[in-house]
Parts: sequence; structure tokens; C-alpha cells
Amino acid sequence: MLKRKLYKASIIISCFILMAMNSGSRSIYIKTGKPLAAAYKTGMHHFDSSGLCTCIPFITKEELVAAPRIQLNKNAAAFVKKYNKENGFSLDKIKDKSHPYFAIIDSVFTQQELPVELKYLAFIESGFKYNAISWSGAVGPWALMPKAAKQYGLKIPKHNDERLDYYKSTQAAAGLLKDLFAQYGDWLLVIAAYNCGPGGLSKAIKRSGSKNYWVLQNFLPQETRKHVKKFIAIHYFFEGHGSVVTLTSAEKEAHIKAVEAFVKNQQEVQKTDSVSVVVAKQ
Repeated sequence: MLKRKLYKASIIISCFILMAMNSGSRSIYIKTGKPLAAAYKTGMHHFDSSGLCTCIPFITKEELVAAPRIQLNKNAAAFVKKYNKENGFSLDKIKDKSHPYFAIIDSVFTQQELPVELKYLAFIESGFKYNAISWSGAVGPWALMPKAAKQYGLKIPKHNDERLDYYKSTQAAAGLLKDLFAQYGDWLLVIAAYNCGPGGLSKAIKRSGSKNYWVLQNFLPQETRKHVKKFIAIHYFFEGHGSVVTLTSAEKEAHIKAVEAFVKNQQEVQKTDSVSVVVAKQ
């Protein structure tokens, strides 16, 4: 009981420290200073409570209706709806307790230039349970196996396993996620590989002849297929919408084009309106 209380206290203290460290910095997920396409390709953008990308610079009430939003893939839609309906009550209870944990992850992922929405992966890996240990030997909030933990700098002696340290394990998970994204360039593939391993995912890609997750999923273990859909479901439960981490690479590119076209149209309308105002004054 004492260990559990000390653990929770350390989480809260770490949360306040990290928030203080970042309070004076500007979130890279709000404004990137990069061209629109470049920002999307690196996953560096943010969505408001309605699911609208904040990279869209200006919008009227009429344009708000027509603005492109990320769509939930039909292959996951039924699962997401059913999962969130069946688990809504328990998820609501956990949601209120998740803020300190998410604050730590948000801080680390922002520093590491990762989409903060990847934090929901930790949620489905451990449910933020103290001393989480799986049947396979994975430990901690990120369910890291011994080999991966050591590879990304964690020490795992018997009585002081750093996989249980929220900040250190999140740093290690960030390194692993970045390396997986460098290998696959697709966040859904990253989440699948995180569950079944790069070897398992690479075999599925080879057997299916595709790098589209919704095509190759049938060649993945059932556990991994469910894992990915649970991640998407939790994302939608907490956010109310999707983001770059719930899209395949092809879906992301299509969304980029839709947003670019929308922004370009906005700019042209604004120029036309400005000219009309000048002419009217003359």
C-alpha cells in the first residue's frame, strides 16, 4: 500500500515539474512554422475539440461545415462504436484519473516531436495500473519487454525496474516509436509492430504484398488486429475524433490534399472579398 501511495505521489510531482519546465515553451503541435504538407508528413499538427486541424488559419461558420475532418475507416467503425458503448462507464471513471499520467507523456512526446495522441497506446497496454506485468514478461505503463527496455537505456534490476518509472519508460517508448516510424512511415503500422514486433509485421507485409494496414491486417495475429482497433477506439473516446495516428499513410496523404485544397480556396475567397471591398470604397 505504501509503495502504491509513493508511486502515485511521484507521478503527481513529476507531472508538476514537467508542466513547469514546458510552461514557457510554445507547443510544437499548435504552430510548426513549416509548410502545410511538411507539417502533416511529420505528424506535427493539432486538432481542436471538433476534430478540425488548427493548421487551417481562418474559418467562417459556413466554412466550418465544409472543412475537411479525419474520417474513421469503415474497417474500424463498427468495433469502435461497440467497444466504446460497452466500456463507456469504466472508461469514464479512468478518464478522470488519467490526467497526471497523460501530462507526463504529453511533455515527453512534445520534446521528442511525436504526436501526443500516441499516449493512448500506454492506456491500452497497461490501463495505468501500478506494477503492470503481462504474461509475456512485459512490464510498466508501456509494457516494455526486457530486450527493448535495455536497448532504449532502461535498467531492470530485480528490485528497481525502470520500466515502472513513468518518465524513464516514456522516454524509452518514445525512442522505440520513433524508430518504428522511421522504418514504416505509417502510425497504424507502428502500433501493430509495437504489439506483434517488427518481425511479425514485416512477415504480414510480405505475405499480403501491401503496406496498407487495412489490407495486411488479415495476415496479423488476432490479438494485434484487436490491439490496433482498441487504440483507435480509445483515441475516439478521449478525443471525440481521429488524428494522424489513426490514419494509414495513404489516408493521411489524401487528408493532406483535402486540407491544402480547402486552405487554398479560403485564401482565394479572402483575396476576392478584399478586392471587392477596395472597389466598393472607390
